[in-house]
Amino acid sequence: MKHLTDTDIKNMLGDEFIPDNDDVRRTVRGELHLARRIPKTTHVPQHLVLDLHHNTEDQAWDKIMRVATSGARTATIITGASGILKIKFQQWAHDSILAPYIVSVTPINNGSFAVKFKKKLKSDF
Repeated sequence: MKHLTDTDIKNMLGDEFIPDNDDVRRTVRGELHLARRIPKTTHVPQHLVLDLHHNTEDQAWDKIMRVATSGARTATIITGASGILKIKFQQWAHDSILAPYIVSVTPINNGSFAVKFKKKLKSDF
């Protein structure tokens, strides 16, 4: 995305614009409502940790899908050593609509997994 320069602002306002300091630039940008016109980019962490203890299956599914579609490249997903979420997560990772987002799932210990996600494509928005 292009950042507006003084020249861009001058072209928009005509010869009335004479940038002489940061205060003038801030005022002009505020009057043009540039903060609302130029969306801010959000930073997506490369690695996330998702603890699914005390979650229902539906809550766990929603959280896992949010992580998978967030753009994060890797995650540690903690399901717990016993319980249905450990079994369900492994099923979801291989046989559901979650599977296309995942490159690999590696058990770390008896209740957590290291997950690598595919790179988020622009068409995934």
